[in-house]
Amino acid sequence: MSILVINGPNLNTLGQRQPDIYGKTTLADIETTLKEYADTMGVTLLTFQSNSEGAIIDFVQQHTEGCTGIVINAGAFSHTSVAIRDCLVAVGVPVVSVHISNIYAREEFRHRDIIAPVARGLITGLGTHGYLLALDYLAELANRGGKA
Repeated sequence: MSILVINGPNLNTLGQRQPDIYGKTTLADIETTLKEYADTMGVTLLTFQSNSEGAIIDFVQQHTEGCTGIVINAGAFSHTSVAIRDCLVAVGVPVVSVHISNIYAREEFRHRDIIAPVARGLITGLGTHGYLLALDYLAELANRGGKA
């Protein structure tokens, strides 16, 4: 079982960027924690981060064959990228969208996540723990044969 973990723009600056909102945990810390946790469940993770919309789309298209799920924190692209949304629909793999902060407690323009309607679920505002919850869900879903 393999799961992709994709992070979008500016998430490479976690730990430095607005720690009052995003905390002090770095993206490398998140990826290490996720990989260690995934190992305990027999899940292989492939992680990726890009500030480029096209690179995210290319990564998804190149790595979803045989993949059982996608955890995505598309960052600002969650609110703007029809292209990433369409890509996720096209590959037909279960997706969980994650936001570290509570997007509904922030600026109005962040309240609309255009990826969420095509995802199995949306986890928002639970900090970096949201990634673990998404991983848990996708692993359990795969173990049940993809049935929710």
